[in-house]
Amino acid sequence: MEKYSYRTRGVCSTRMDFEIEGDIIKSLQVMNGCDGNLKGIASIIRNKTIDEVIEALEGIQCGFKKTSCPDQIACALKLYKEQQHAVKG
Repeated sequence: MEKYSYRTRGVCSTRMDFEIEGDIIKSLQVMNGCDGNLKGIASIIRNKTIDEVIEALEGIQCGFKKTSCPDQIACALKLYKEQQHAVKG
């Protein structure tokens, strides 16, 4: 299992810590932000593939912001995939 941390941009949460096994998300912890909502999202994405989560969450906006915590999860996972591809590549 691999641990991956992502510093968010443009949202209330500040950091997202993932545990990923292969292409399956095993856990997500989010620092700051809307605690209950983010715990709910973390529960929903547990044991989903990276691509499933990106497809479901990418582009979601929060109010007037061009991003959101769900969108930042998708951004984090896209960056993770790029980094994994570069390492293998």
